[in-house]
Amino acid sequence: MQKQKKPELLIPASSLEVLKIAVIFGADAVYIGGEAFGLRAKARNFDEDDMREGIAFAHAHGVKVYVTANILAHNADLAGAKDYFISLAEIKPDALIISDPGMFVLAKENCPAIDIHISTQANNTNYLTYDFWWKQGAKRVVSARELSLQEIREIREHIPAEMEIESFVHGAMCISYSGRCLLSNFLAGRDANHGECTHPCRWKYAVVEEKRPGEYMPVEENERGTYIFNSKDLCMIGHIPELTEAGIDSFKIEGRMKTALYVATVTRTYRMAIDAYMRSEECYREQLPVFLEEIAKCTYRRFTTGFYFGKPDQEAQIYDNNTYEKDYIYLGIVEDVAGDGVIRIEQRNKFNKGDLIEIMKPDGSNISATVKKITDDAGKEQDSAPHPKQILYVELESERPCDKYDILRVKNNEEQ
Repeated sequence: MQKQKKPELLIPASSLEVLKIAVIFGADAVYIGGEAFGLRAKARNFDEDDMREGIAFAHAHGVKVYVTANILAHNADLAGAKDYFISLAEIKPDALIISDPGMFVLAKENCPAIDIHISTQANNTNYLTYDFWWKQGAKRVVSARELSLQEIREIREHIPAEMEIESFVHGAMCISYSGRCLLSNFLAGRDANHGECTHPCRWKYAVVEEKRPGEYMPVEENERGTYIFNSKDLCMIGHIPELTEAGIDSFKIEGRMKTALYVATVTRTYRMAIDAYMRSEECYREQLPVFLEEIAKCTYRRFTTGFYFGKPDQEAQIYDNNTYEKDYIYLGIVEDVAGDGVIRIEQRNKFNKGDLIEIMKPDGSNISATVKKITDDAGKEQDSAPHPKQILYVELESERPCDKYDILRVKNNEEQ
């Protein structure tokens, strides 16, 4: 069977640290936000120095970087946006992700050498929309999450072969149409389309009858209540052949506010799955149980295939809680390795001397290790690491040594 070209694996990064993890663990491209004009106000995002360093690091590893500027702009945004694009023209990311036509005009005028990708925020649901943006000069359009694979196939058949289709394959789903949620603005005064979404789709709701104000009637499936807008997370790791054969050029992972552990886990697993499929479908099918097991080791809200195989039904929602499944706990990234094998980390969650933990490597290996010794940056030994972001020097006993950028994690033994 002849396949389409190998799809790009596009990974989100909330910070310079996470960008480097995405690159090392197998991303083909990374998308990031600057300090303004992106849709993740609560992400740490990138200042100009971090953006320069991140782009240089990615390019040194053959990885592209795309910068989001996908707000729906108001008049007051335009002057600042122009200055921002002028600075990006000098920094030279590989593409800009835009949704607003006015921002598109500013990007074209001020960044003529940088590709423009049209964000899912533009609600791209048909091939005439794709063709419109192609004629305006866009290289790529991100499909709305509400499209089926059949609709994407039809779009591919009606647009130029050189035009690229990018589609979300993993991560949170929005209750509103491709992120155009008004609930956050209405209920909390924070505009989702300016990056300030409070995620009201995860909240618990009650009903108030018009003539009985103040009397709250619970909306319940059981005694714990119900979360009527709370969608499961998208996961297409089991459908790489269908995605590829539909003509999707870039597989996009959602999650510009996720941890390094999440990014490493998802990047590595999709990398292995794509590479296996490109070798042969038989190879991919043989390894699929491993991919499914690995992808469930990061935080998630149970999984759905979204709209790809038809409109979701009630099984795509989680009605009884709004919590994540969390099978593993993130301990830190190996920042440096001394000649004696002692590693330097910035600790993220508590662990103890004597604990059995896991070294997560970019090549797909998970190495068991025992914590033999923990020392702080003053050289004082300690029996545990209870303080977040403490710089520690750790000696591990394991079959394979750590390398820089390995991830340390531990099995979560608490009840979910």
